[in-house]
Amino acid sequence: MSLEHNRPPERTIGSQMARLLAALSDQSKTMFSLKDAAAITGLRPGSAGTLLHKAAKRGLLSHVKRDLFVVVPSDFGSARDYAGNPFLIARQLAGNVPYFMSHATAMEIHRMVTQPQLAIFISSAKRLPRQTLQGTEFRFILIKPDQVFGTTKHWVTKQESVEISDLERTVIDGLRHPHYCGGVTEVAKGLWMRHQDMQIDKLVAYALRLGTGAVVRRLGYLLEQYALGSKENVAKLQEALTPTYLALDPNLPKEGPYLKRWRLKVNITPEELEGVREG
Repeated sequence: MSLEHNRPPERTIGSQMARLLAALSDQSKTMFSLKDAAAITGLRPGSAGTLLHKAAKRGLLSHVKRDLFVVVPSDFGSARDYAGNPFLIARQLAGNVPYFMSHATAMEIHRMVTQPQLAIFISSAKRLPRQTLQGTEFRFILIKPDQVFGTTKHWVTKQESVEISDLERTVIDGLRHPHYCGGVTEVAKGLWMRHQDMQIDKLVAYALRLGTGAVVRRLGYLLEQYALGSKENVAKLQEALTPTYLALDPNLPKEGPYLKRWRLKVNITPEELEGVREG
């Protein structure tokens, strides 16, 4: 086979493609849809699609999924291997509905875990299907519109950002859905790893605003376990308790003693939770 057949496609740019790339740069967008391209170039969707597919063959773009493309950096070796930033893909998949990176994904961004996460978790005010794109799984967690609070921006590049849960909201979401974070022990570990930066008043306020009894119980128990917060914080959480008992970790066997103070069935040993401080 000749060297000509092994040579990558030339990254030539026609006038229409140059105009598209310039407009995307002006908008600080590296990821865009077929609809975006048609609007910028003034082409019909079919013609815009032909333009984009030709650009992908020349290594200018990478095709993420149907009608979704990402601009390939000029210094990147093989366009076929370029998937773009997964957080920007998640933002694009969420569309125009309120969303934020959450659970294990937010924990990783906030340096609350020690192991890399294999999936991207996104809380969204619209029900969206789980998808796997270019080897990354995107899992959407449905929340009510009034539950979109406690978020902040995470800058992926100098120009582009995504919404993520802040430190305190990340803990609250983890206590609500421990199975999206590796369990309550992993959430406790993240809480302790960042406890010096955590605003306990905000944690308590978020728990009460969310109004989920399991979160109130688990948070109160962990705050006492690690001697975090004030007596006033604990009192506010206890005032919100109902008589029902719930498991400390709903994903573990329902074993262990009942703790009346927090209406919990404590199915994680205190020794295991205490070991978090040493880990």
